[in-house]
Amino acid sequence: MPIKLNDKDFDRIVKRAIHRIPEELRQHLDNVLITVRKRATQEILEEMEVPPGEDLLGFFSGIPLVEQSVTDPPLYSDTIYIFQEPLEEMCRTVEELEEEIELTVVHEIAHYFGIDEERLEELGYS
Repeated sequence: MPIKLNDKDFDRIVKRAIHRIPEELRQHLDNVLITVRKRATQEILEEMEVPPGEDLLGFFSGIPLVEQSVTDPPLYSDTIYIFQEPLEEMCRTVEELEEEIELTVVHEIAHYFGIDEERLEELGYS
């Protein structure tokens, strides 16, 4: 049976995952909003070309750090979305959920740093 946490407990796990990221990387996240949503919107699913019946665990929206310009700042905040319900649905224990949340947070932060899916797969984060 999938695990179900209240929003506060889920948010606490996400915050712990963020704090486990090394400081030399975390310091670059000052202008990145990391937020939890129940599920990806239909617009996000279409944008990411997610097949019907499948879900996203996380999503980075913005301009990767390596593509940002000091003279031409982005119009909107870079945002990392973590999707609570799909993560809960794939896990059976709190420990497993914590691991999946951490993997998802690292995966989406990697996109912010400009690392593509192929490289993430090579590193074991897909």
